[in-house]
Amino acid sequence: MNVRETWPELPIGTAITCVKIDPHGEYVTSYPTEVIEAGAPEPWIAVRARWKNKLVQQGPVTFMPGDTLHEFFSPAHPFNLFSVNSSDGELRGWYANVTYPTVVEQAGDEIRLFWHDLYLDVVAVPSGEIEVLDEDELAESGLLARDPELHAQIIAAKDELVRRAKAHEFPFHEK
Repeated sequence: MNVRETWPELPIGTAITCVKIDPHGEYVTSYPTEVIEAGAPEPWIAVRARWKNKLVQQGPVTFMPGDTLHEFFSPAHPFNLFSVNSSDGELRGWYANVTYPTVVEQAGDEIRLFWHDLYLDVVAVPSGEIEVLDEDELAESGLLARDPELHAQIIAAKDELVRRAKAHEFPFHEK
């Protein structure tokens, strides 16, 4: 799949507003990013964002104010990933979200990237520790009974993320 077939052309430096949607389809947050070169193969794109929120600990990964995130999104894959780097460039770890494939929309001069979160997250640190987060939220959602096919897709995406993290395969490629 070619990104240009599904997304507008997104050259390096293009400003994009990322919009996070929760599992129920509700808006969570939006934030500014810009397209960067970070080793993303097609159909992936990479954007850079700054962590402006308070300190957050998610499993073994810490997000601190001033951190730089390299975020990787795909119109064809059921997950995204953020590599979390300290303000001095040290890699803290990776935070991956199981999602629907990413959607990009252009309205006039504004480009918005929508990522629709689907409960599970996989976090990893350079030392090799990997943790799956929010399995309790998925279980409590009732999705297994309501939509077993989507539930199975979420589990398969989580399994693929864990496999990639263990092998340090893209998008767990930055060092």
